Amino acid sequence: MNTPILSDRPLTADAEDAADTARARFLSSATPRWCPGCGCFAVLKSLTATYARLGIAREKFVTVSGIGCTSRLPYYTNTFGFHTLHGRAPTVATGVKLANPDLSVWLISGDGDALAIGGNHTLHLLRRNPDIKMLLLNNQIYGLTKGQASPTSPTGLKTKSTPFGVADHPVNPVNLALAAGATFVARVPDTNNALMEEVFAAAHAHRGVAFVEVLLNCVTFHDGAYEQITGKATRDDFSVRLNAGEPLRFGRERNRLLVRDQDRIIAIDHAESDPLPDHAIRHDPGNTALAQQLALMTLPDLPCALGIFRQVEEPVFG
Repeated sequence: MNTPILSDRPLTADAEDAADTARARFLSSATPRWCPGCGCFAVLKSLTATYARLGIAREKFVTVSGIGCTSRLPYYTNTFGFHTLHGRAPTVATGVKLANPDLSVWLISGDGDALAIGGNHTLHLLRRNPDIKMLLLNNQIYGLTKGQASPTSPTGLKTKSTPFGVADHPVNPVNLALAAGATFVARVPDTNNALMEEVFAAAHAHRGVAFVEVLLNCVTFHDGAYEQITGKATRDDFSVRLNAGEPLRFGRERNRLLVRDQDRIIAIDHAESDPLPDHAIRHDPGNTALAQQLALMTLPDLPCALGIFRQVEEPVFG
C-alpha cells in the first residue's frame, strides 16, 4: 500500500475535532480496563489515530495480540482482531497476512509475551520479513500476573519473583530485532503521541516487517521505569531523536553531540552554532552497524535513542 507519512504540522482546532471524530470510528464500545495512568491508554490513542489518518477502511485492519495487559488492546479497537495464546500471536498474524495479503496486520505484544514464552516466534517473525507491524510494549515487568520480573527487567530490580534483585542481564528489544534482521526497527516513548503516530505511520508505509518498541510505564508494579528518558525535567538530556541525515544532537540547550571516537560513540559538548566536526555522526537508517551501536547506548553516559533505527528494503515473505 502506498501511504503518505503523516504531517508533523500541528492541527487546527477544527482539524483536531475532525481527527477525534475519525479516530472514534476505530474505537470499540468496550471500556478499556487498564490501571489509571497506564501507558496503554496512550498507545491505544496513537494507534487508532494512525488508523484513522491513513484513510483506509476499518475492515482492512486486523489487530492481533497474545496474553498480558497490553494484549487486551484488540478488544478496544473497532477492527477485525484476534486475542490469541500466550506468545503465539506472531504465528496467527503471519497466517492472517498470508491468507489475505491486502490486510494491514498489526501485532500487539508485551515484553513477557514476546520475549519469554514467545521468544522464538518473535525471532522467526522478524527474520522472515512478512509485511506485519509489531508493537512491543515494554514495561520491564509482568503486569497482568502482578509484578514478576520479565526478560527486560533491569539487573538488580526487586520484584515478587526476584526479592533479592534480578540477577540476569536484560534483553534489549531493539538490538534483538536488529540481530534478527528486521527491516524496520524503531523505539518510541508512551509519553509522546506525536512521535508514536509518526513512527506508526512510517511502519505502515514500510513494505516488510516493522518492529516498534514502545517504552511503556506500568504505574502499578514498575512506576517511573523510564523517568529519565520521558520526564520533562530530564528527557532532553537523556534522549536523542533519530532523524535521517541529521546530526545526533541532544541536551536541554542542544549542546551535546554524538561523535565517533575510533570505533566507539561518545558524547561531547558542542554548541549548535559552531561548525559541525568531521567526526560528528549523521543518522543513516540504512547503516545496520550504526543502528546496533545506537541501540546499545545506555544511560547515564549516553542518551537513549528514539525514532527509527533501521529501514531497508528486502524481499517480503509471502
